[in-house]
Amino acid sequence: MNFCIHGGLRRALASLAPAAAAGLLACTSLPASAEDLADYPSRPVRFIVPYATGGLPDTVARIVGQRLTESTGKSFVVENKPGANGVVAAQAMMGSPHDGYTFLVTDGSMMSINPSIYKDLSYEPNRDFMPVSLVATSPLFIAARPDFPANTLQEFVELAKKDGSRITYGSSGVGSSHHLTMEAMRSALDLRLDHVPFRGSGQAVPALVGKQVDLVVAALPSLSGFAQKGQAKILATNSLKRSALAPDVPAISEVIPDFNFAVTVGVLAPSGTPPQIVQKISDAVAKAVRQPEVVKQLQGLGIEPVGGSPAAYRQAIDEETRRYVGAIKAAGI
Repeated sequence: MNFCIHGGLRRALASLAPAAAAGLLACTSLPASAEDLADYPSRPVRFIVPYATGGLPDTVARIVGQRLTESTGKSFVVENKPGANGVVAAQAMMGSPHDGYTFLVTDGSMMSINPSIYKDLSYEPNRDFMPVSLVATSPLFIAARPDFPANTLQEFVELAKKDGSRITYGSSGVGSSHHLTMEAMRSALDLRLDHVPFRGSGQAVPALVGKQVDLVVAALPSLSGFAQKGQAKILATNSLKRSALAPDVPAISEVIPDFNFAVTVGVLAPSGTPPQIVQKISDAVAKAVRQPEVVKQLQGLGIEPVGGSPAAYRQAIDEETRRYVGAIKAAGI
């Protein structure tokens, strides 16, 4: 239940010491009662996305939000608030009442990459956010130009280990999951690789097709058309296991045990949100992403649905953070 102090009581409290009055006058989130939970949600819910429309978190938020709107009869509205490495979105969520009507839908970079790269962030993930659900993952794939001397993952590794070998790879930018995937691989296997950063896959993939770089890391939908035309060859995926989206493509974990840098997308609540509401949304998200038509829709976009619990998402964030900290150090960022 969410309550605020109003009217005569507010005026009476104004005579108290400022610090005490401020604490009492603040709107406070309390544990939801059974009655509150049964009626929840009773009004529209906001999904804040820290990126512009069309990206991975935005796509996931809109698909899931539509399903939750249908199942609850209340609107789940996506609000895009890009800027400042997620700070704009984080501040918008943290500045909202912690009553279960505002959530953040984001990829893992806000939780697992940014805190290690940007020292002046105004948010602290463990302090300010509560995990709700790991909604989905999106594996990335390493593709090579068609005349690249290696045709398999193993051949690429052997080639990149040779003295004097300088293989170039394109990514979506410094500090991106694409970049850190390759740096983690380079560090683990002592590969000779040179990074060429681009501003997103929209630039990196054409650079591969134009033979400006030897390799690129991108999502499957960005690569599959070129691969079918013989303009690229897909060598590996960065997920823990072979992806159901491309089961014939080996996982990097087959040469580096436990390697997993697939992009994650999850729902987070501001700290202090009633846990019963967090659990209710988590259960609803899990149910939504397991519907056959949603699974088909997501997989068609290169996205693998998960729908994990709050505890499972917390564990996934912790494990992802450890992996990225190592990759960031390897990249010298």
